[in-house]
Amino acid sequence: MLGKFALKRRTLALGGIIAATLCLSQVLMPMQARAAEPIKIGFSMALTGPLAGGGKQALVSMEMWEEDINKKGGLLGRPVKLIYYDDQTNPKNVPGIYAKLLDIDKVDFVVSGYGTNLIAPAMPIVIQRELLFMGLFGLNNNKKWKYDKYFQILPAGPDPAVDFSRAWFDTVMSLSPKPKTIAFLAADAEFAKNLKEGAVTHAKRLGLKITYNKNYKPGTPDYTPIIRAINATNPDIIYIASYPNGSAGLTRAVSEVGTKARAFGGGMVGLQFSGIMKGLGPKLNGILNYDFYVPEPNMSLYPGVTDLLARYKIVAPSRKVDPLGYYLAPWSYAYLQVLGDAVNAVGKIDHAAIAKYMHATEFSTVVGKVKFGKNGEWEKGRTLTVQWQNIKKEKDLEQFTKPGIRKIMEPKEFATGTVKTFNSLR
Repeated sequence: MLGKFALKRRTLALGGIIAATLCLSQVLMPMQARAAEPIKIGFSMALTGPLAGGGKQALVSMEMWEEDINKKGGLLGRPVKLIYYDDQTNPKNVPGIYAKLLDIDKVDFVVSGYGTNLIAPAMPIVIQRELLFMGLFGLNNNKKWKYDKYFQILPAGPDPAVDFSRAWFDTVMSLSPKPKTIAFLAADAEFAKNLKEGAVTHAKRLGLKITYNKNYKPGTPDYTPIIRAINATNPDIIYIASYPNGSAGLTRAVSEVGTKARAFGGGMVGLQFSGIMKGLGPKLNGILNYDFYVPEPNMSLYPGVTDLLARYKIVAPSRKVDPLGYYLAPWSYAYLQVLGDAVNAVGKIDHAAIAKYMHATEFSTVVGKVKFGKNGEWEKGRTLTVQWQNIKKEKDLEQFTKPGIRKIMEPKEFATGTVKTFNSLR
């Protein structure tokens, strides 16, 4: 039998163990609760307004990534939750959305909405708070800021405004005889003006005489007077930087008025959207434009896209979004894929450490290898130049899923066709 002293000592020891256990449980319970809380990623997205055709398909693929990463255990052992608001394709709405995400929703990370004009107003907020920031299809958003925690998914190149149109100029200069004059037209918006500025750089480098160089107001109701004004300067080639409504309007206008120019297109956003493709049909023939993914055989260099788009097409009808998803779905998945891989590799939520890792790492994504340069742009560009050819039918979306409709001209490692003059395909 234990003596009184030994029994008292054992009782005290047992009491201490119980007390310590209770204290430890009180400490661990909040830690475990925090560990179970989701890692929140916030953003604005164009779900209405002129860029909704792209924003909606981007959101679907982002939610596909959310589902995929959570099936794999999430980030840092915690589930992921996307929190987003419609910016209505209005840059004025963006600062308030990001302030709410950070101050009210308490998100752990923010990523951008879709497009240069919607990324720009978020930049001062993330820079002030020293946050990592992934951009989606932003052209030269970091030129002014030179922010070391900015990275973006757009396969333009280290000098994006110039590199974006490089393949287009490589293509048109292969025409025989070589063009000598060029006309420029751009929407009066940051993306389009940046794109046109880069294209003008190429024109000067190549010794092309500029016959016309103007901006048009977004929402212009009739583009035929603009096409007539350009034609009056008799350019050999016409470079256009436009947003979806303008791209569709200008395509219809040039079909109505005609042009003697031997190349037409360049930086026309929206011609890649399913609804616009279906609506314009054969009016697209001959247009030479940029793109990022088309269903041509050489796109097997993007190994994960086929499976992703097959899954996307199953979901798209119920979500009432672009049924093909070629333009944005792979890239919006990829920018979250890069972020997620970097967070898990670093092992903690440390924006500076994650940014440092991203600068040093080549990522494997659904759009192939991605390596960022010093300014957060792609170290090597991969923008395609494609020409619409062989469109036969009106209102037939299925034809755009087949090879031979958007033939790739540049870069050479992707090429599936040879450029033809604009009017030879009309």
